[in-house]
Amino acid sequence: MKLTPILLALALGFSAAAPALARDAAFDTRVDGLAHGWDHVNFEIHDKPAQAAAAAKLAAQADALAHQFPARAEPLVWEAIALSTEAGAKGGLGGLALAKEAKALLERAEHINPAALGDGSVYTSLGSLYAQVPGFPVGFGDPAKARAYLLKGIAANPNGLDSNFFYADFLFRQGQYAGAVKALEKALTAPPRPGREIADRGRRAEAQALLEKARQKLKHS
Repeated sequence: MKLTPILLALALGFSAAAPALARDAAFDTRVDGLAHGWDHVNFEIHDKPAQAAAAAKLAAQADALAHQFPARAEPLVWEAIALSTEAGAKGGLGGLALAKEAKALLERAEHINPAALGDGSVYTSLGSLYAQVPGFPVGFGDPAKARAYLLKGIAANPNGLDSNFFYADFLFRQGQYAGAVKALEKALTAPPRPGREIADRGRRAEAQALLEKARQKLKHS
């Protein structure tokens, strides 16, 4: 059968699109794998040296995916999150160097696609780093930048568990306990994330514990 020009164009378009769709599906599957891997590392491994080693391995996997897909921001975000977890497990100057590397990766991700992962993770992760890392001259911590990025995360994901939890954590660190309580209460009403049950369970437990601390601080203030 002879194809008309329009049908020929459609046929070529579909044949060219199919591999691209397959690649996207494979990419999404690998990104989901990074998310599930991090959920395990962050919430189910409690020994700090083991957690640091597992986080480093996960960061290497994300880095490999980032090199394979240099135009995509998602692997950079997960690499940064894994490095941040490794930094927290290690602490000290080694942890600070990892936090700086994570910050640089998140800034690259923000430049490529600030909406990567669709939940404000780029902004929330940057804000959390600025909130938790020591300030000058030791580190790059900056409460003003932390607040600005965390509020961007809230704007991108107003009902999210992580966006509200990390904003609350920042407010608690700043002694703003009433605001922290409000954000934590909102975090605890966040809708569940399908496939992220481990992360949801772990983060809700952290939010509940911090909420109790914030309420106690309010009582004695």
